[in-house]
Amino acid sequence: MVLNDTRVLPAELRGVRPPRGSEAGGVEVTLTLLERRADGSWKAFARPARRLREGDTVAIDEGTGSVLRVIDKDENGALSVVGAWGLSIEAIMERHGGMPLPPYISGSRPPDEQDLSDYQTVYASRKGAVAAPTAGLHFTPELLDAISASGVAIADVTLHVGAGTFLPVKSADIAGHHLHEERCEISEGTAERINESRANGGRILAVGTTSLRLLETAAGKDGTIKPYRGATRLFIKPGHRFRSADMLLTNFHLPKSTLFMLVCAFSGLALMKNAYEHALAAGFRFYSYGDACLLYRASESLNS
Repeated sequence: MVLNDTRVLPAELRGVRPPRGSEAGGVEVTLTLLERRADGSWKAFARPARRLREGDTVAIDEGTGSVLRVIDKDENGALSVVGAWGLSIEAIMERHGGMPLPPYISGSRPPDEQDLSDYQTVYASRKGAVAAPTAGLHFTPELLDAISASGVAIADVTLHVGAGTFLPVKSADIAGHHLHEERCEISEGTAERINESRANGGRILAVGTTSLRLLETAAGKDGTIKPYRGATRLFIKPGHRFRSADMLLTNFHLPKSTLFMLVCAFSGLALMKNAYEHALAAGFRFYSYGDACLLYRASESLNS
Protein backbone atom coordinates (compact mmCIF):
# COMPACT_ATOMS: atom_id res chain seq x y z
CA MET A 1 0.00 0.00 0.00
CA VAL A 2 1.59 3.24 -1.17
CA LEU A 3 0.85 6.45 0.74
CA ASN A 4 1.67 10.04 -0.19
CA ASP A 5 3.26 11.55 2.93
CA THR A 6 3.14 15.19 1.81
CA ARG A 7 2.04 17.69 4.46
CA VAL A 8 -0.25 20.60 3.59
CA LEU A 9 1.14 24.04 4.32
CA PRO A 10 -1.08 26.61 6.09
CA ALA A 11 -0.81 28.48 2.82
CA GLU A 12 -3.82 30.81 2.97
CA LEU A 13 -3.20 34.30 4.36
CA ARG A 14 -5.75 37.07 4.81
CA GLY A 15 -4.70 40.67 5.10
CA VAL A 16 -5.25 44.26 4.01
CA ARG A 17 -3.59 46.26 1.27
CA PRO A 18 -3.28 49.88 2.51
CA PRO A 19 -5.34 52.53 0.69
CA ARG A 20 -3.85 54.26 -2.32
CA GLY A 21 -4.30 57.94 -3.13
CA SER A 22 -7.92 58.97 -2.69
CA GLU A 23 -9.16 55.53 -1.65
CA ALA A 24 -11.27 55.68 1.50
CA GLY A 25 -9.88 52.47 2.99
CA GLY A 26 -7.71 49.47 2.44
CA VAL A 27 -8.58 46.41 0.38
CA GLU A 28 -9.10 43.03 2.01
CA VAL A 29 -6.96 40.44 0.25
CA THR A 30 -6.73 36.65 0.42
CA LEU A 31 -3.45 35.11 -0.70
CA THR A 32 -2.83 31.44 -1.47
CA LEU A 33 0.88 30.65 -1.45
CA LEU A 34 1.78 28.06 -4.07
CA GLU A 35 5.49 27.37 -4.13
CA ARG A 36 8.80 28.66 -2.81
CA ARG A 37 11.24 29.93 -5.39
CA ALA A 38 15.03 29.65 -5.25
CA ASP A 39 15.42 33.32 -4.25
CA GLY A 40 13.17 32.89 -1.18
CA SER A 41 10.12 34.53 -2.73
CA TRP A 42 6.83 32.67 -3.11
CA LYS A 43 4.46 32.38 -6.02
CA ALA A 44 0.92 33.24 -4.92
CA PHE A 45 -2.60 33.68 -6.19
CA ALA A 46 -4.59 36.59 -4.80
CA ARG A 47 -8.26 37.48 -4.51
CA PRO A 48 -8.90 40.10 -5.80
CA ALA A 49 -5.73 39.98 -7.92
CA ARG A 50 -6.69 43.08 -9.90
CA ARG A 51 -6.34 45.23 -6.75
CA LEU A 52 -2.67 44.37 -6.31
CA ARG A 53 0.38 45.48 -8.26
CA GLU A 54 4.15 45.39 -7.95
CA GLY A 55 5.34 47.29 -4.88
CA ASP A 56 2.11 46.88 -2.88
CA THR A 57 2.21 45.56 0.67
CA VAL A 58 -0.35 43.34 2.37
CA ALA A 59 -0.53 43.53 6.16
CA ILE A 60 -1.41 40.17 7.71
CA ASP A 61 -0.60 41.30 11.27
CA GLU A 62 1.53 44.40 11.66
CA GLY A 63 1.99 43.75 15.38
CA THR A 64 4.14 40.69 14.64
CA GLY A 65 5.78 42.16 11.55
CA SER A 66 3.76 39.87 9.30
CA VAL A 67 3.61 42.02 6.19
CA LEU A 68 4.11 40.87 2.60
CA ARG A 69 5.40 42.85 -0.37
CA VAL A 70 4.53 42.14 -4.00
CA ILE A 71 7.73 42.11 -6.05
CA ASP A 72 6.28 40.93 -9.34
CA LYS A 73 2.98 40.17 -11.09
CA ASP A 74 2.83 38.15 -14.30
CA GLU A 75 0.43 38.35 -17.23
CA ASN A 76 -1.81 35.69 -15.68
CA GLY A 77 -2.17 37.58 -12.41
CA ALA A 78 0.14 35.34 -10.35
CA LEU A 79 2.24 37.22 -7.82
CA SER A 80 5.74 36.91 -6.40
CA VAL A 81 5.77 37.94 -2.73
CA VAL A 82 8.36 38.25 0.04
CA GLY A 83 8.29 39.20 3.70
CA ALA A 84 8.37 43.00 3.82
CA TRP A 85 9.60 43.50 7.39
CA GLY A 86 12.23 40.81 7.81
CA LEU A 87 10.06 37.79 8.58
CA SER A 88 10.20 34.95 6.09
CA ILE A 89 7.07 33.82 4.30
CA GLU A 90 7.41 30.46 6.10
CA ALA A 91 7.37 32.18 9.49
CA ILE A 92 4.34 34.25 8.57
CA MET A 93 2.50 31.12 7.42
CA GLU A 94 3.25 29.29 10.66
CA ARG A 95 1.89 32.22 12.71
CA HIS A 96 -1.14 33.25 10.70
CA GLY A 97 -1.78 30.80 7.86
CA GLY A 98 -4.97 28.87 7.37
CA MET A 99 -5.60 25.72 5.37
CA PRO A 100 -6.08 26.39 1.63
CA LEU A 101 -9.46 24.71 1.40
CA PRO A 102 -11.01 23.96 -2.01
CA PRO A 103 -13.15 26.80 -3.38
CA TYR A 104 -16.42 24.93 -2.87
CA ILE A 105 -15.70 24.93 0.88
CA SER A 106 -13.87 28.26 1.28
CA GLY A 107 -16.61 29.98 -0.71
CA SER A 108 -19.09 29.27 2.07
CA ARG A 109 -16.87 29.66 5.15
CA PRO A 110 -13.29 30.65 6.06
CA PRO A 111 -10.81 28.01 7.25
CA ASP A 112 -10.96 27.32 10.98
CA GLU A 113 -8.76 25.69 13.61
CA GLN A 114 -10.29 22.26 13.05
CA ASP A 115 -9.25 22.33 9.40
CA LEU A 116 -5.61 22.45 10.49
CA SER A 117 -5.96 18.83 11.56
CA ASP A 118 -8.92 17.65 9.46
CA TYR A 119 -7.33 18.70 6.15
CA GLN A 120 -4.18 16.71 6.87
CA THR A 121 -3.52 12.99 6.66
CA VAL A 122 -2.47 11.30 9.91
CA TYR A 123 0.80 10.24 8.26
CA ALA A 124 1.66 13.63 6.71
CA SER A 125 5.31 14.42 7.39
CA ARG A 126 6.96 16.33 4.54
CA LYS A 127 5.79 19.93 4.15
CA GLY A 128 5.13 21.25 0.68
CA ALA A 129 1.54 20.72 -0.52
CA VAL A 130 -1.14 23.36 -0.99
CA ALA A 131 -3.91 20.76 -1.18
CA ALA A 132 -4.38 17.50 0.68
CA PRO A 133 -4.01 14.08 -0.95
CA THR A 134 -7.60 13.49 0.06
CA ALA A 135 -7.79 9.70 -0.24
CA GLY A 136 -5.49 9.57 2.77
CA LEU A 137 -7.97 11.49 4.92
CA HIS A 138 -9.91 8.24 5.41
CA PHE A 139 -7.17 6.63 7.51
CA THR A 140 -6.68 6.69 11.27
CA PRO A 141 -3.61 5.43 13.18
CA GLU A 142 -5.69 2.47 14.38
CA LEU A 143 -6.73 1.53 10.84
CA LEU A 144 -3.16 1.75 9.58
CA ASP A 145 -1.99 -0.47 12.46
CA ALA A 146 -4.69 -3.03 11.62
CA ILE A 147 -3.73 -3.01 7.93
CA SER A 148 -0.07 -3.49 8.78
CA ALA A 149 -0.88 -6.27 11.26
CA SER A 150 -2.81 -8.10 8.54
CA GLY A 151 0.40 -8.44 6.54
CA VAL A 152 0.09 -5.50 4.15
CA ALA A 153 3.41 -3.70 3.63
CA ILE A 154 3.15 0.10 3.65
CA ALA A 155 5.47 2.39 1.71
CA ASP A 156 5.67 6.19 1.60
CA VAL A 157 6.23 8.38 -1.44
CA THR A 158 6.04 12.17 -1.67
CA LEU A 159 4.18 14.31 -4.17
CA HIS A 160 3.58 17.89 -3.09
CA VAL A 161 0.08 18.54 -4.40
CA GLY A 162 -0.29 21.84 -6.25
CA ALA A 163 -3.38 23.89 -6.95
CA GLY A 164 -3.30 23.01 -10.64
CA THR A 165 -4.21 19.38 -10.00
CA PHE A 166 -7.80 20.33 -9.22
CA LEU A 167 -8.44 22.89 -11.94
CA PRO A 168 -11.40 22.01 -14.20
CA VAL A 169 -10.76 21.13 -17.83
CA LYS A 170 -12.01 24.07 -19.91
CA SER A 171 -10.56 23.07 -23.26
CA ALA A 172 -12.95 21.36 -25.68
CA ASP A 173 -10.09 19.03 -26.60
CA ILE A 174 -8.44 17.49 -23.53
CA ALA A 175 -5.15 17.43 -25.45
CA GLY A 176 -5.12 21.19 -24.91
CA HIS A 177 -5.17 20.86 -21.10
CA HIS A 178 -1.83 20.77 -19.30
CA LEU A 179 -1.11 20.03 -15.66
CA HIS A 180 1.26 22.18 -13.62
CA GLU A 181 4.47 20.60 -12.42
CA GLU A 182 4.44 19.08 -8.94
CA ARG A 183 7.56 18.19 -6.96
CA CYS A 184 7.85 14.55 -6.00
CA GLU A 185 10.19 11.84 -4.73
CA ILE A 186 10.45 8.06 -4.40
CA SER A 187 13.39 6.95 -2.29
CA GLU A 188 15.61 4.03 -3.22
CA GLY A 189 14.34 2.08 -0.21
CA THR A 190 10.70 2.64 -1.14
CA ALA A 191 11.32 1.60 -4.75
CA GLU A 192 13.00 -1.59 -3.53
CA ARG A 193 10.08 -2.44 -1.20
CA ILE A 194 7.50 -1.95 -3.94
CA ASN A 195 9.48 -4.01 -6.46
CA GLU A 196 10.09 -6.76 -3.90
CA SER A 197 6.39 -6.97 -3.12
CA ARG A 198 5.53 -7.25 -6.81
CA ALA A 199 8.25 -9.90 -7.36
CA ASN A 200 6.79 -11.96 -4.50
CA GLY A 201 3.34 -11.98 -6.09
CA GLY A 202 1.90 -9.04 -4.17
CA ARG A 203 -0.38 -6.38 -5.54
CA ILE A 204 0.28 -2.64 -5.41
CA LEU A 205 -2.44 -0.39 -3.98
CA ALA A 206 -1.98 3.33 -4.62
CA VAL A 207 -3.72 5.48 -2.03
CA GLY A 208 -4.87 8.49 -4.00
CA THR A 209 -4.39 9.77 -7.51
CA THR A 210 -1.22 11.61 -6.47
CA SER A 211 0.47 8.36 -5.41
CA LEU A 212 -0.63 6.72 -8.65
CA ARG A 213 0.66 9.56 -10.83
CA LEU A 214 4.04 9.41 -9.12
CA LEU A 215 4.26 5.62 -9.45
CA GLU A 216 3.45 5.89 -13.15
CA THR A 217 6.04 8.65 -13.54
CA ALA A 218 8.74 6.45 -11.98
CA ALA A 219 7.75 3.12 -13.55
CA GLY A 220 9.84 1.52 -16.27
CA LYS A 221 8.30 -0.23 -19.26
CA ASP A 222 8.24 -3.51 -17.32
CA GLY A 223 6.58 -1.89 -14.30
CA THR A 224 9.74 -1.73 -12.20
CA ILE A 225 9.69 1.33 -9.95
CA LYS A 226 12.86 3.38 -10.06
CA PRO A 227 14.01 5.88 -7.42
CA TYR A 228 12.86 9.29 -8.55
CA ARG A 229 13.34 12.87 -7.46
CA GLY A 230 12.17 15.80 -9.49
CA ALA A 231 8.81 16.90 -10.83
CA THR A 232 5.91 15.44 -12.76
CA ARG A 233 3.17 16.89 -14.91
CA LEU A 234 1.86 13.51 -16.05
CA PHE A 235 -1.73 13.81 -17.30
CA ILE A 236 -3.38 10.39 -17.10
CA LYS A 237 -6.41 10.04 -19.35
CA PRO A 238 -8.25 7.19 -21.10
CA GLY A 239 -5.85 5.25 -23.28
CA HIS A 240 -3.00 5.43 -20.76
CA ARG A 241 -1.22 2.07 -20.28
CA PHE A 242 -0.70 1.56 -16.56
CA ARG A 243 2.51 -0.14 -15.44
CA SER A 244 2.55 0.22 -11.66
CA ALA A 245 -0.51 -0.08 -9.41
CA ASP A 246 -3.10 -2.86 -9.45
CA MET A 247 -5.60 -1.02 -7.25
CA LEU A 248 -6.47 2.57 -6.42
CA LEU A 249 -8.19 4.03 -3.37
CA THR A 250 -9.61 7.42 -4.26
CA ASN A 251 -12.39 9.86 -3.43
CA PHE A 252 -15.33 10.58 -5.71
CA HIS A 253 -14.19 13.46 -7.88
CA LEU A 254 -15.91 16.42 -9.45
CA PRO A 255 -17.09 16.27 -13.08
CA LYS A 256 -14.98 17.83 -15.85
CA SER A 257 -11.83 17.22 -13.82
CA THR A 258 -8.55 15.54 -14.71
CA LEU A 259 -9.06 13.29 -11.69
CA PHE A 260 -12.28 11.83 -13.09
CA MET A 261 -10.43 11.21 -16.36
CA LEU A 262 -7.74 9.38 -14.40
CA VAL A 263 -10.18 6.99 -12.70
CA CYS A 264 -11.89 6.32 -16.04
CA ALA A 265 -8.48 5.48 -17.49
CA PHE A 266 -7.77 3.15 -14.58
CA SER A 267 -11.03 1.22 -14.29
CA GLY A 268 -12.83 1.88 -17.57
CA LEU A 269 -15.29 4.59 -18.59
CA ALA A 270 -18.43 2.42 -18.46
CA LEU A 271 -17.71 1.12 -14.95
CA MET A 272 -16.96 4.59 -13.60
CA LYS A 273 -20.11 6.07 -15.12
CA ASN A 274 -22.13 3.34 -13.38
CA ALA A 275 -20.26 3.91 -10.10
CA TYR A 276 -20.91 7.65 -10.20
CA GLU A 277 -24.58 7.16 -11.04
CA HIS A 278 -24.83 4.92 -7.98
CA ALA A 279 -22.96 7.50 -5.86
CA LEU A 280 -25.35 10.25 -6.92
CA ALA A 281 -28.44 8.11 -6.35
CA ALA A 282 -27.20 7.06 -2.91
CA GLY A 283 -26.27 10.59 -1.82
CA PHE A 284 -22.54 9.99 -1.53
CA ARG A 285 -20.36 12.97 -0.73
CA PHE A 286 -17.83 14.01 -3.31
CA TYR A 287 -14.30 15.41 -3.11
CA SER A 288 -12.15 16.55 -0.20
CA TYR A 289 -14.22 15.52 2.82
CA GLY A 290 -16.23 13.01 0.82
CA ASP A 291 -16.57 9.29 0.28
CA ALA A 292 -14.05 6.93 -1.29
CA CYS A 293 -13.99 3.90 -3.54
CA LEU A 294 -11.55 1.03 -4.07
CA LEU A 295 -10.89 0.54 -7.78
CA TYR A 296 -9.26 -2.32 -9.65
CA ARG A 297 -7.25 -1.78 -12.79
CA ALA A 298 -9.18 -2.66 -15.93
CA SER A 299 -7.76 -4.90 -18.59
CA GLU A 300 -6.06 -3.17 -21.50
CA SER A 301 -9.04 -3.95 -23.75
CA LEU A 302 -11.44 -2.12 -21.45
CA ASN A 303 -8.96 0.65 -20.75
CA SER A 304 -8.70 1.55 -24.40
